[in-house]
Amino acid sequence: MAHMFPSSLRAETLTSGEQFGAAADLYTRVFGYERPEFSLNPNLLSALARNGGSAVGVYTIEDELIGFAYGFAGRDRDGSEFHYSQAAVVDTAYQDAGVGRLAKEHQRTVALGWGHRTMRWTFDPVLARNAHFNFTSLRSEGVGFVPDYYGRPGTDRVVVEWRLEREDDPFEDLRRAQPPALGRADWGRVTRTTVTRPDGVIQDAAWLAVPAQAAPLTNDEEQTGRDPLRARLRESLTGLADEQRVLVACTRIDTSTAAYLAVGRPDEEEAR
Repeated sequence: MAHMFPSSLRAETLTSGEQFGAAADLYTRVFGYERPEFSLNPNLLSALARNGGSAVGVYTIEDELIGFAYGFAGRDRDGSEFHYSQAAVVDTAYQDAGVGRLAKEHQRTVALGWGHRTMRWTFDPVLARNAHFNFTSLRSEGVGFVPDYYGRPGTDRVVVEWRLEREDDPFEDLRRAQPPALGRADWGRVTRTTVTRPDGVIQDAAWLAVPAQAAPLTNDEEQTGRDPLRARLRESLTGLADEQRVLVACTRIDTSTAAYLAVGRPDEEEAR
């Protein structure tokens, strides 16, 4: 599928020490990291880019780096191989300008060049905006949930999988489904409904309400056990994962609330 991006922006693979350093600086600035253990080593980026990984940047016409993504070759315990995208960042001054999409599409090209057919990454389930980008814009799916992904409280993550060569999206109509009327009182809880698909098939649906706007926790604020919303989300997402459901959409209901849609896997997806 072709996509139009601002002609003033370009994406490219990073190759020089100067570029890797600028990417590390952007990463630190956007995420607001101050503690040295959370910094990004430019030498690591160079090694990844040369050995099955990716390090891509998005530049303005003035050659200013405003977006960055990096990843590496991955393999899970079941033997499935994929390109794992560790992080993607966009300069705050260029949000909603197509920078993230441009970086991700170029990272896709790099991954395909290494022979990878899928890409995976994780995101904080509280961040509905990230979820909408992942599921609606990129047409990926949430295929798993891992509590304390980074071994620290407050780092629960949804695992995303993006099928890089898939032409027909089995969830296309479901991504446009409208959630029920949910509000603040429903945040973190699952609501069961059904959705009628274009062919008349009635699909059972599980909706999980979340804040429409939320900021990620800083490293000093990670406190899942003390946050009732995150505790409810952990319980709900664990239950949906146990049901072998995938997240296929995150739709905004109003200014305060958005909702994930979790459905069963199609037969061809289960057989992978």
